[in-house]
Amino acid sequence: MSLRTAACVSLVSLGLAAPLLTQQASTTQRIPQLENEKVKVWKSIIAPNQPLSMHRHEAGRVIVALKGGTLKIVQKTGESKEVQWETGKAYWLDSDPPGTTHGDVNPGKEPIEVIVVELKQR
Repeated sequence: MSLRTAACVSLVSLGLAAPLLTQQASTTQRIPQLENEKVKVWKSIIAPNQPLSMHRHEAGRVIVALKGGTLKIVQKTGESKEVQWETGKAYWLDSDPPGTTHGDVNPGKEPIEVIVVELKQR
């Protein structure tokens, strides 16, 4: 394959991949990264106005903001609070109180991306 052909193939590939990358960033999702007996790690992409379903965290966790923003945490009771995550910073969140659940909403215009490292209970 000539250098010119390889370059054309690369450009076409990039052109086809761009919509897939855009689509991925516009959909709220949870992507598993690592799990063992001590931790569970995942990447969350929280798209604007696409809330995460109600859930709970049985253990404390570290949040590392890959792409920060404002997140609204809505309790099952309807109470809510907003947290601001700055890109490149890490945050500690305690386990959720027993019997509670919450959903997360990104009210911004850009996706929020975080890595979550949740400690497993012993």
